[in-house]
Amino acid sequence: MSTPKIYALHENPEWFPPFAEAFAAEGVEYVEWVLTDGVLDLDDAPPEGIFWSRISASSHTRDHGLTKDYSRAVLSWLEAYGRRTVNGRRVLELEVSKVDQLTALRAAGIDTPRTVAAVGRDQVLKAAQGFPTPFVTKHNQGGKGLGVRKFDSFDDLADYVESDEYEEPVDGITLIQEYVVAADGGITRVEIVGGEMVYAVRGDTERGGFQLCPADACVIDPETGRPIPPVGATISMAPDEEWGLFSEREGYADPVVAKYLEFTKRHGIEVAGIENIRTADGRVLTYDVNTNTNYNSDVERNTAKSGPREIVRHLARVLKETYPV
Repeated sequence: MSTPKIYALHENPEWFPPFAEAFAAEGVEYVEWVLTDGVLDLDDAPPEGIFWSRISASSHTRDHGLTKDYSRAVLSWLEAYGRRTVNGRRVLELEVSKVDQLTALRAAGIDTPRTVAAVGRDQVLKAAQGFPTPFVTKHNQGGKGLGVRKFDSFDDLADYVESDEYEEPVDGITLIQEYVVAADGGITRVEIVGGEMVYAVRGDTERGGFQLCPADACVIDPETGRPIPPVGATISMAPDEEWGLFSEREGYADPVVAKYLEFTKRHGIEVAGIENIRTADGRVLTYDVNTNTNYNSDVERNTAKSGPREIVRHLARVLKETYPV
């Protein structure tokens, strides 16, 4: 029998360096599986080990249009052979569907924004009929602020849907969602690993708009090394200015955290970043579950715990529990 290993399943090498550094720092060996395309022999048994999936809903934006279904096949194959997956097949479905996320959150008693799903471009205006304004649109399979636009009127949406600027969702599903304003100008992202909160992060919506991917690769142009203004950003930026969109929410102890921990346990989610917004009228609305969560280096430099290293420690524990000496 081969020596059991930790396998990291992903599709975006630009996002992986913080995790490679964490594996090295913890002295833990691993193997990368990049799931963009390939061959899968269903009669072959998978290698021994545990398999951590960090497949992203935005994979298609990197010309990895096959990744979602390839990952579904690989995770089904692994689990059929009894291999231990971390963020496995069921969790992948949550990652790639906001409808799946929102319905699961509501079933768990977690408040979410008012949302209507339109299946097909021709149904978008029907879904928005009578919806209170302003509202936003989103792609069901999202990430990186895909398809997020604010509309102040139904007529504005109608003009957009009928224009050449309309962005077709990869799965054909567009969400119409209530527009909410953050009480303090920022959202909260609760990072969870292995059933515990690592830390909570504030994302600045006033400066960053709708695109609040915390990964350094999301905001740095790899060719120039300069920051890329986020989608929906409302201010200009000097050549040497840093965005600094993320900071730790020290001592974050909102009651919603306990609900998140129960939610992740119920759905077998072992690694996640769950986002909410506290509104001016006092509601806490949860709108996104990121199961391939990324971490921001500015935040990581100032926290007591490291998200990537907590993941590696969790994976090492799972490997030891699955293959005890």
